[in-house]
Amino acid sequence: MEDKRILYVSSEVVPYLAENEVSLMSYDVPKMVNDQGGQIRIFMPRYGNINERRHQLHEVIRLSGMNLVVNDLDMPLIIKVASIPKERIQVYFIDNDEYFKRKATFSDEDGILYPDNDERAIFFAKGVVETVKKLNWVPDIIHVHGWMAGLLPVYMKHYYKHEALFSDTKIVTSVYSQSFDGTLDPEMINKVKFDNIPEEAVQDLQVPNYENLIKSAVMHSDAVIIASNQVSSSLTKFIESSGKPFLPFTPKEKFAEAYTAFYKEMLP
Repeated sequence: MEDKRILYVSSEVVPYLAENEVSLMSYDVPKMVNDQGGQIRIFMPRYGNINERRHQLHEVIRLSGMNLVVNDLDMPLIIKVASIPKERIQVYFIDNDEYFKRKATFSDEDGILYPDNDERAIFFAKGVVETVKKLNWVPDIIHVHGWMAGLLPVYMKHYYKHEALFSDTKIVTSVYSQSFDGTLDPEMINKVKFDNIPEEAVQDLQVPNYENLIKSAVMHSDAVIIASNQVSSSLTKFIESSGKPFLPFTPKEKFAEAYTAFYKEMLP
């Protein structure tokens, strides 16, 4: 993977958040590519429960200061950056006080999903792409992890489809086991349509539950990785019948070889 550029966009990454299958793979896979001489960037939301002092986050003024429109509201974009100790890996954090200053990731202390998680996902997707454009850093592959990042493939294929910077970029989505019950805001599909994304492209978002969010991401990706051995049978069948190249679940001790070969198949 030497000199290949891979952009990792994830809901959660260790060491900034607790260990789970998404946050661990969102660290292990970039580290693997970094060790192979690839060029990587990682993007994640700057949730309020990330300790900025301990992890030495600092704002990147030259990248901050844009406003992103979410459902007709102007939302300021703040970009922060930190380095994973010992790894020389830079992590960029997408921040906005309105969306991310609360003291948890996806749900409140009673386990109730935040009512604006859909808007947070839209803001995150747009924030990543706008920042990468400002960096003028052209990824060969964008690898998406976790449902909060799941709108990125949708926005890349529609909202940003005329962006010359990404004309040769391939999108890979890793699919994990179900991480929330219930649905996001039923108005989510209308907020996405506000950005001129055609309704037929996001039909699954009529009912924005976990599985439908992932289906939408899969349909807008160039390839898919089944990253958990607990992905539901219905979602697994959907992936297998999607016509997309996909990598079946690979145990952690063998993933490096399998992921590297899968990436190489996608690249010219």
